Amino acid sequence: MSHPARPFALLLAVLAAAACAPPAAVAPESAPPAVGGVEVALTADDEVFLDTLQARTFRWFWESTDPETGLVPDRAPTRAFSSIAAIGYGLPAYGIGAERGYVTRGEAAERTLNTLRFLYTRPQGTEQVGTAGHRGYFYHFLEYDGGTRFGNTELSTIDTALLMGGVLFSREYFDGGGADEVAIRAYADSLYQRVDWPWHRRAGETRLTMGWYPEVGYGPAVWQGYNEGMILYLLGLGSPTHALDEDVWPAWTSTYEWEDFYGYEHVNFTPLFGHQYSHLFVDFRDIQDEWMRGKSAELGEPYDYFENSRRGTLSQRAYAQDNPQSWTGYGGDVWGLTASDGPSNEAHEFRGERRQFHTYWARGASADHVNDDGTIAPTAAGGSLPFAPRETLAALKEMARRYPGTLWTDDYGFRDAFNPSFTFRDARIKQNSEVTDEGWFDHDYLGIDQGPILIMAENLRTGLVWETMKRSPYLVRGLERAGFRGGWLDGARPAQAAPLDLPPAADAGGAAEDALLVVVLGSSTAEGTGPEHADSTWVNRLRVYLDDVDPRFEILNLARGGYTTYHVLPEGSTVPADLNGAPDPLRNIDAALARDPDAVIIGLTSNDAARGYGEATQEANFEAVAARAAAAGVPLYVTTTAPRNLDAAGRRSQAAVRDWILQRFGDRAVDVWTGVALPDGRLDPRWDAGDGIHQNDAGHRLIFERVRDAGLAEEVLSGAE
Repeated sequence: MSHPARPFALLLAVLAAAACAPPAAVAPESAPPAVGGVEVALTADDEVFLDTLQARTFRWFWESTDPETGLVPDRAPTRAFSSIAAIGYGLPAYGIGAERGYVTRGEAAERTLNTLRFLYTRPQGTEQVGTAGHRGYFYHFLEYDGGTRFGNTELSTIDTALLMGGVLFSREYFDGGGADEVAIRAYADSLYQRVDWPWHRRAGETRLTMGWYPEVGYGPAVWQGYNEGMILYLLGLGSPTHALDEDVWPAWTSTYEWEDFYGYEHVNFTPLFGHQYSHLFVDFRDIQDEWMRGKSAELGEPYDYFENSRRGTLSQRAYAQDNPQSWTGYGGDVWGLTASDGPSNEAHEFRGERRQFHTYWARGASADHVNDDGTIAPTAAGGSLPFAPRETLAALKEMARRYPGTLWTDDYGFRDAFNPSFTFRDARIKQNSEVTDEGWFDHDYLGIDQGPILIMAENLRTGLVWETMKRSPYLVRGLERAGFRGGWLDGARPAQAAPLDLPPAADAGGAAEDALLVVVLGSSTAEGTGPEHADSTWVNRLRVYLDDVDPRFEILNLARGGYTTYHVLPEGSTVPADLNGAPDPLRNIDAALARDPDAVIIGLTSNDAARGYGEATQEANFEAVAARAAAAGVPLYVTTTAPRNLDAAGRRSQAAVRDWILQRFGDRAVDVWTGVALPDGRLDPRWDAGDGIHQNDAGHRLIFERVRDAGLAEEVLSGAE
């Protein structure tokens, strides 16, 4: 059952007393240290460039964000959903904007309060739809219209932690006695303290899992190795209400990999964001945990996480200078690999060999592995500004000089990514991007890439975010419990915050004993991609319809974007060597049948053809799934393939599999092709969500109507009598 969050007596009392009581946030017992950035002599040209960079990047957050809800877009101008990590980066952006005079402090406080209040009042619970999170955690992506879960995204540990980093910055920055600032601190305390950090791990496991799904429970991955997960564990250790055990930190550091990469020995992580995200909020200079103290003794000189990120940054620059794959444009002043957009998922001939390119991908280079398709993201250098000011500033200034208008814009600074090697004008490229004579250029700006640029530029210049966070009793406690000491931490004495009396969270429950359960397997269309509103997806329309037919109906949606027929095969099936995660034991036919469903629907509309899997392969995979369902006595409904803007061969394959599904599954086949496809098999623009792949609100309504009219409800009800 859902339990909408609500302000509690403590919070209300604080707000009511705002005019006569001291601030709710706990101030340090002595004056904070003077704000100071990294010790580096910036030239007048550097200062002017950083002024422009910060002003433009701040403008993206201010103008792209909903001022009433504080929902920051995952990306813009393409808008699909809000990212909670981007919200976490937006919150410090408002403080930076106030300090630099882009907005008034009052305007920044109003935007911040709207954000925290909106997040706090979103419903939390175990339902698949209609909630923003569970046990204080938030889903990775939220719908714009109501701030609730987007699609089948996971309840994310790291994205919640990055959000809480911004929340705790707001708590310390807005330290005034006015009603808005008092309320900000109260909401920040409540948001942070209700996160049940230890809950997000499997039984017997010390480390936290990366995601939880109401449909399937915890995902398989845990936070280990060196990466952005430091902030997650530190904030979990600092909680006065739901603290992690101290043994989580040595368990975390025990999985570090110390390797040399291009002459820089350091704890490796491949994309640069892993060296940056925790450092946005924590000044790791001169503070050490037990692992770093041991490494310092081994090296015979002080070593800390700041120095580690400096080496990780410079090793990537050295890799670009070497340029072992001979990509166009790489060098000492144009470099930077991290998770970012990219041009295409196609392979093309480049310098005499066939190279595979990618759209969004965790690019990077380390001793562990290299993910490099020639795509550079300015945030890779921008997020490392304090670590290597000279090298990163030179790179940002050169990218701005070399690509004005296409990469460096007057509106919002740097677009997300570019690829000088990708000049293939006939390629199918990412939506909202272009190919020019100078290469491929994204047109989107990503919140999680804009944030590091703005925040780290400010940390370089003034240390604002770092110094503000040093006043956080939660962060200081987390660092101390992780074993950090030395440097500024030895002098940090913020008064400890008292635990709040928050209501218990709901436990995840299964279906009712008399439920009529329908399980959906499939890919992104079944997951919910395409419509502007969550209520418009075909699965959610079906959910409402079935509930009206009989309240016992429940839908469990296990669909996942990018999935193929291989992903839903029974456990132990043979799959291509290059296809990771298939079959998926959490989302395949075995997982569906384990729930003892009354019916299963499969919607796999185009990914097999897009990956080049032939008709015979798809048909054999469908047969294997159908045989498993038949053996269990469960009705299996299968949607046909759907039109997609593939090449001619791909569209012919789609049509052939469509005809086979209609013939093979008869009355349980659902035709989602007729009336939606153009004569050549492309997606009719009337139904196109804008990418030539997914269908819009009207298209999802049509899919729902055809699933409804296939007779599933009638068959299930007749079997239940």
